[in-house]
Amino acid sequence: MTHPFHALAGQQLDILFVKRRGGALVFVCACGVSRSVTLRQEWTDRGGEPSEDRIAVEGLSALRALVDALVSRGADPDGGGW
Repeated sequence: MTHPFHALAGQQLDILFVKRRGGALVFVCACGVSRSVTLRQEWTDRGGEPSEDRIAVEGLSALRALVDALVSRGADPDGGGW
């Protein structure tokens, strides 16, 4: 686990199987006795290099677009908001 803010950061896990979720690869890994955890590929050493930034510029831009869309949907013509 290479994701710096994940509870399992730095631990080595056994991969049980790999599957696709939403077009991306995820790893289902053994985590203790009779437990498993699903990890995104980019959170592992099998993904790209982890970013040193907590949130990349692309992520902030996408978040801003989402907030703007939600605000415009919930805007009250009388100025009352949600």
